[in-house]
Amino acid sequence: MKILILCTGNSCRSQMAHGFMQSFDKNLIVHSAGTDASGNLNPQAVKVMKEIGIDISHHTSDSVEKYLDEEWDYVITVCGGANETCPAFIGRVKNRLHIGFEDPSDAIGSEEFILSEFRRIRDLIRIEFHKLYINIVN
Repeated sequence: MKILILCTGNSCRSQMAHGFMQSFDKNLIVHSAGTDASGNLNPQAVKVMKEIGIDISHHTSDSVEKYLDEEWDYVITVCGGANETCPAFIGRVKNRLHIGFEDPSDAIGSEEFILSEFRRIRDLIRIEFHKLYINIVN
């Protein structure tokens, strides 16, 4: 099964979702990309994923254009911006879903507060993507 997870910058939420899906099932082919990819992973996203034993530091932040010519079982947007600007994968996507999350990189405050927001969003992504995983494998 091939899954593409999209966000605007492909530095945080889509990367965490990508990491979770691969951790649920090593046989899934999972990629993440951005409609306006930043080219870098958010260090806080890498840190909070590592805290729970998932290393996403080797992921790359890629443009969605890299994947437009491929066929996908699922294309999933995780932010409103990507959902609104997602390019058409005409006839090349079996299922298109939107599972939105707040952007923890927008958090303002102490370092401790910002990390707590990354952890909160990470945990929400884990819950929602595990539900999705259970539904698509059954």
